[in-house]
Amino acid sequence: MKASPRDITTGAFAPKLLAMAGVALLAALPTAQAFAAEIPLPTISVGAGMRSSFTHTSVDGAAEDPNDFNLNSARLYLGGTVNDYIKFTLNTEYDNADSKVQVIDAIARFEFSPQVNIWAGRFLPPSDRANLNGPYYSNEWGFATEGVQDGFPFFAAGRDNGVAYWGDFEKLKVSAGFFDVPSTTGDSKVVSAARVQYDFWDAEPGYYLNGTYYGEKNILALGASTQLVSGDNAYTIDGIMEKKLAGGGVVTLSAEYAKYDGFGGYGVSVPFTKSDGYFGLASYLFPTTVGVGKLQGKFQILGKYASSSYDAGGPSIGRNTAEVDVNYIIKAFNARLSLFYIDTSFDDAPPSEVDSKQIGLGLQIQI
Repeated sequence: MKASPRDITTGAFAPKLLAMAGVALLAALPTAQAFAAEIPLPTISVGAGMRSSFTHTSVDGAAEDPNDFNLNSARLYLGGTVNDYIKFTLNTEYDNADSKVQVIDAIARFEFSPQVNIWAGRFLPPSDRANLNGPYYSNEWGFATEGVQDGFPFFAAGRDNGVAYWGDFEKLKVSAGFFDVPSTTGDSKVVSAARVQYDFWDAEPGYYLNGTYYGEKNILALGASTQLVSGDNAYTIDGIMEKKLAGGGVVTLSAEYAKYDGFGGYGVSVPFTKSDGYFGLASYLFPTTVGVGKLQGKFQILGKYASSSYDAGGPSIGRNTAEVDVNYIIKAFNARLSLFYIDTSFDDAPPSEVDSKQIGLGLQIQI
């Protein structure tokens, strides 16, 4: 009878197998030590992140209001260094919509200096600040719930396949590249994407951005981005101001305007030809630390309002979203709790777009 993987070390052949394995191991030790001395392992970092929530949702016209426990997101992070200039990133995401795990980032990173960096593979293209901070580094809980943020087309979690240059010139940040999105795969068209940003106060080094720094930086930044393909285009303008006050509290103000002309569309169930919208956000992080032991943290209050309209072959559809959060910040983006309320309403919308109100408690953990 052929032994299965489960019983190969517990059946009749176990003594012989273990003896042979011991001899082989002893014989291999000098060789293994020699290889260990000659071939050093590359530097590798491993991490993980999770966003989970409990929500109560009231939908106009629904027979009942659901109460749901949600695994909104689960990610594994893997990074490695070949040498000082060549690095690699691989990140995966559990998609709550279809219960599948997918690769969201696979990046060959050629980083020669702060001014000269080339990335290739799958990653976030040059775009608006909201897209470049994503849900895990967003200030609010309800990331991309209003049809304005993260409106560019993508393969997975805002990512596209392509190549890009980016560089930091003290307080000026620039990036540009060429990408495939789902609608251009298989033909000769590619998407061109670019972003420029100027930091008037503290600089924000690196490719990615944050929705807040919880007082670690004083930020005043203005950015603009565009994506173009075959006459279709998208433009965004975004800004953020964050200041740590004399008493230790932190005020954050941010806003964005986005316009999509035959390009983009996220957060709505009806395809559209044109869309434009904006959002404004304000938050205040209290200076006082509360709690006990390792659970000590600071409270933050946050308000956000967004309005957008889009054309879907008929009357223009309006969408308004308001969000209020009470956040408990234990360790910045690595441990935080959010009590959130999100109100979404539509004007001149088809039956698929229904007004709703949601209240929930969210948890975010990263290691």
